[in-house]
Amino acid sequence: QVQLVESGGGSVRAGGSLTLSCAASGKIDGISARSHTLGWYRQAPGKQREFVASISKGFRPIYADFARGRFLISRDNARVTVDLEMNRLKPEDTGVYYCKRAYDEDDICAFGDWGQGIQVTVFS
Repeated sequence: QVQLVESGGGSVRAGGSLTLSCAASGKIDGISARSHTLGWYRQAPGKQREFVASISKGFRPIYADFARGRFLISRDNARVTVDLEMNRLKPEDTGVYYCKRAYDEDDICAFGDWGQGIQVTVFS
């Protein structure tokens, strides 16, 4: 069945970098994650989940304002993974990061599945 397994979280000092990875597996109506939009959301303590970045089947990236210029999303369709490279991290980047697979070629907002979430902590 479908799985989204995140890795790469941890603690880092402000100004540092972390790279998150998400391995997507399983087919929906015969379609693998290679043909679906993949992305990342995050949720800080006491706050709602918010969009971070996404990348379409055609490799079109979209970034939240806070991520643009600092974060880089990429996908590897051979490994069926999506990565989020996070640079110049700030304490406000702290939260649980979730991988999402949307059942659409270019819209991360479409119905899909979520990973379990991984903790990212940025300390000053």
